Amino acid sequence: MNEFCNRRNPILPLEHHVPDSEAHVMPDGKLYIYGSYDDREDVYCSEKYHVVSTPDLEHWTVHGVSFAGGDVPWFGDPDAPHYPGIDWTHPTPFIQKMLADMDLSADKEKFEKKGNEPDPPLLFAPDAVYRDGKYYLYFCMKDDSEGVAVSDRPEGPFCDPVQLPCGGIDPAVFMDDDGQAYYYWGQLFSHGVRLNPDMVSFDRDAVVDDLVTEEEHFFHEGSSMRKISDTYYYVYADMERGKPTALGYATGKSPLGPFTYRGIIIDNDGCDPASWNNHGSIECVNGQWYVFYHRCSRGTQEHRRLCIEPIHINADGSIDEVKMTSQGVGAPFVPGETIMGYQACGLRGSAYIDADERYGEKLTHISDGDEAVFCYVKSEHGFRGITVSCRGTGTIEAYLDGVRAGTVEISRDGAKEAASDGCFFAEFPDPGCGKCATDGTGCELMLRFLNPDGLEVLELALS
Repeated sequence: MNEFCNRRNPILPLEHHVPDSEAHVMPDGKLYIYGSYDDREDVYCSEKYHVVSTPDLEHWTVHGVSFAGGDVPWFGDPDAPHYPGIDWTHPTPFIQKMLADMDLSADKEKFEKKGNEPDPPLLFAPDAVYRDGKYYLYFCMKDDSEGVAVSDRPEGPFCDPVQLPCGGIDPAVFMDDDGQAYYYWGQLFSHGVRLNPDMVSFDRDAVVDDLVTEEEHFFHEGSSMRKISDTYYYVYADMERGKPTALGYATGKSPLGPFTYRGIIIDNDGCDPASWNNHGSIECVNGQWYVFYHRCSRGTQEHRRLCIEPIHINADGSIDEVKMTSQGVGAPFVPGETIMGYQACGLRGSAYIDADERYGEKLTHISDGDEAVFCYVKSEHGFRGITVSCRGTGTIEAYLDGVRAGTVEISRDGAKEAASDGCFFAEFPDPGCGKCATDGTGCELMLRFLNPDGLEVLELALS
């Protein structure tokens, strides 16, 4: 168990990567987050889940292992029922493009290197729900199988897994106001069905196919269902912009559709040069709605980190798209407050966030012309300057809401000094730059890097 305090993005301690976040306020009043757990270098996810909880979006607990793939009895059993996932005989336009772009030689090499190693029992994105004193964890695995395990506690451990009669990925569960539970799953085409009262079975003949699809709704994967007033919100990984980095949504008046596409809630494109997918949910916590999503890091599609942003539900039921921020559910950063390099919420160029022995993570792999964005910073009287803790050499231009505020020159004597940590200050010519109204959201801080040589940003602060 790991307990800590934080309101900034990324939310969790840097050793915990929990993507695919399904957030639920449970009967004890706490918010619980059910997600995958990235701890491998070669693939998404891992062989275990850790549930995360908080009473107030500030004090967090990462609980112990709640469920392990090794506890699933049918995984690897050739006699277990097998239900197919994607219908490869009817490829969507996205799948057709993916197959055309696929590097078959690289896939062949990867397959040959793997040899006869058994597949690990990887657990992909889960979801959970409470009913009659029990908590039900719905999960999926690398072999397209899906199942449900049960616990007396929202954080688990979950046990006694039962295989469900369907195949695919990214299960979601929803309990309607009348007590009827629904189950959703699928990739490119989604499926939904009423769960039986036992919560561990359903009638296969009652499955409704194509609730949302790639062609009509830009659906890729990652089903998640919520109800606001009399409207059902189907949230999912949205590929309207060419790849599934966005969370989009469709709405309807029934939990099994039909659903009308409404737009995008958030897009994590730009969090890392390798950004590829998104998966999350929306949830109301103490009267405020939030979107829970992830950002990848370290120049890979893995190492995905939990992030949260407040959202607004308009009178017509639409949701305004929000930007990724560094502040998360907290207030904007103020003068004198430390901003970590790894809290950058937008990257342009080759720069990415990677591990660091001293700071946990850092902003690194910086090339000439790269940019890093931090949202938001705020001062009633404006900012006088900026201090940057870094390694390497180069020039950093600081912009506040697109206006250049000042320039930090980073020069060192010799390679040894350049590799060490150092603090560099630049005074802003206009001491009132970035002045924000007391009721404003704050300014966007953008750093542009010129002529970098081994430059790595560790932390910074405005004054």
